[in-house]
Amino acid sequence: MNILILAAGYATRLYPLTENKAKPLLEVAGKPMMEWVIDNLAPIDGIEKVYVVTNHKFAADFQAWADAYNQTHAKLSFEIIDDGSTSDSEKLGAIGDINLVNARAALYMSDLIVVAGDNLFSESLADFGRYCREKEMPVLGIYDVGTVEEAKKYGVVAVDESGVITSFEEKPSDPKSTLIGIALYYYPAATVASVPTYIAAGNNPDQPGRFVQWLYARTPVSTWQVPGTWFDVGSKETLAEANEVFARFAK
Repeated sequence: MNILILAAGYATRLYPLTENKAKPLLEVAGKPMMEWVIDNLAPIDGIEKVYVVTNHKFAADFQAWADAYNQTHAKLSFEIIDDGSTSDSEKLGAIGDINLVNARAALYMSDLIVVAGDNLFSESLADFGRYCREKEMPVLGIYDVGTVEEAKKYGVVAVDESGVITSFEEKPSDPKSTLIGIALYYYPAATVASVPTYIAAGNNPDQPGRFVQWLYARTPVSTWQVPGTWFDVGSKETLAEANEVFARFAK
């Protein structure tokens, strides 16, 4: 099983903080967001390689971070993929980047976990890895944001009694639930192989949830509810809030 970290965005809403530093490398409660992500992914059994797809502007910074991480943590095999973009106007989009790495590194040869590099998790994702292996089908990480108003900002999902997605609406005005899809996905090899089909059909290459929205109508997609605290940093205000919230989880 491989892991792909999405880290090619430019996070313009966080300027000037992200003008010269990639958003996933900004610190939250004393360590880069990327480190919160990797620390919680590392306990998953059977990780072969961690791919990090980023832009040309920050590729060297991510390589330096990966080298330093392996000096002080459990060793993981990292490969930094430069998507060649140098500005927000040139970006390929999250699904476009998945497609790029798929072509360059033959991701379709193995099962794949895809996660955004700015997702903050307070707890290990080892159980997510176990659940995905048991299901042997696509899996979307979901989180209960608690209120309908908050759910309007995200992709809202409804599931049946077995946890399989029955609807997926991107930023609905009238959410059916407070369960949202987050940027944590498991794709069996056969699903990874269908990404070029999605792109070739002219579908939205940007938000990664759009692929799930396309996929669940074609094949069953299961869900896994993220335990503990999950946080989405999208502004200076939410970055400050994340620092406060995650300070209690820092080791």
